[in-house]
Amino acid sequence: MLMRTDPFRELDRLAHQLVGPGTWSKPSAMPMDAYREGDEYVVAFDVPGVTADAIDIDVERNMLTVRAERRPVAKADDAQMELSERPLGVFSRQIVLADTLDTEHIKADYDAGVLTLRIPIAERAKPHKISIGVGTGHKEISG
Repeated sequence: MLMRTDPFRELDRLAHQLVGPGTWSKPSAMPMDAYREGDEYVVAFDVPGVTADAIDIDVERNMLTVRAERRPVAKADDAQMELSERPLGVFSRQIVLADTLDTEHIKADYDAGVLTLRIPIAERAKPHKISIGVGTGHKEISG
């Protein structure tokens, strides 16, 4: 079997082996993208190889916590591991959400290894017009 090696990938793999897989008390980082789309903030997390039931999403006050666990795949008894580069364990990310977001109405979707959260902007934070009252009398200040 012919394999092309990348020295930086090997260093990355060695560093991960030394640190070990993520645990619930010390999870590994989880990559994400965040952007505004209309009246919502969208946050997308990469969690490939994780089943939806292994993902936990919590919001406490304005702290959003996403945890996911990639578990080992069951192998036949006579299977021999030749190469293992996909990390197992717990992955986590915490985000402080602005007070202008509506944390009561967050929607979560999971498709093709990407967890997407849609967080609506609170009504009180949306721009609105303020009407100006016109007074009927003029006041003079003398001094």
